[in-house]
Amino acid sequence: MIRLSLTALRKMKKAQEKIAVLTAYDASFSHALEQAGVEVILVGDSLGMVIQGQESTLPVTVDDMIYHTANVVRGSDKPFVIADMPFMSFANSDQAIANAARLMAEGGAQMVKLEGGAVIADTVEQLTARGIPVCAHLGLLPQSVHRLGGYIVQGREQQAAEELLVDARKLEQAGADMLVLECVPATLAAKVTDDLSIPVIGIGAGQDCDGQVLVLYDMLGLTPGKRPRFSHDFLADTGSIQAALSQYVEDVKSGRFPTVDQQF
Repeated sequence: MIRLSLTALRKMKKAQEKIAVLTAYDASFSHALEQAGVEVILVGDSLGMVIQGQESTLPVTVDDMIYHTANVVRGSDKPFVIADMPFMSFANSDQAIANAARLMAEGGAQMVKLEGGAVIADTVEQLTARGIPVCAHLGLLPQSVHRLGGYIVQGREQQAAEELLVDARKLEQAGADMLVLECVPATLAAKVTDDLSIPVIGIGAGQDCDGQVLVLYDMLGLTPGKRPRFSHDFLADTGSIQAALSQYVEDVKSGRFPTVDQQF
């Protein structure tokens, strides 16, 4: 079975067909996501919090990511699989190349995701020049949570919004093939999505992104504590995990998710 390709995802953006993305960390959920019609699975370093019980994503290692990515790949045949590069695993280009190569060769990922703006553009260029597809990540950066002062919305002020747009353009020019926007105002996300030719996936970034992603355990209501404002408990609506996953895909595709109450 051939997995969905970057070419197919670009065509979806061009056709204005929404892309449904969810995180997964194991084979069973990977299979369930595939059955529900999820196009892209993100093996997020969010596993540090929802699987390992850590206070943040920072303790997650490259070996952790390889282990979970390999499990996800074994559990499905069709979805495009992206693996997060964890904290300080891409501090320089040489380190990024070595770790990304492991995520693809040992983990089976089709793409790696890196948090950061223009400062990582050279690393993105070095990776893509070697045939490693890159998904960039802007807005709220969980790996920088201590510097940002917490999990707060980014890009509200005009200068910050302009800087984010510049970062997005520079990352695309460096070769990034996809972008995740997390916790930014919907108007800014819409502008970035329209400005870039690559697919832009939102999480707490409004309705106008090319696709949506949520942490799996958040949208199933399983994560302890308060659910993020931009998420929704689909399991409470449907009564079964498989129905919840299918409802999420349907709501993303139709534009029913996110609602105006789930954006900033």
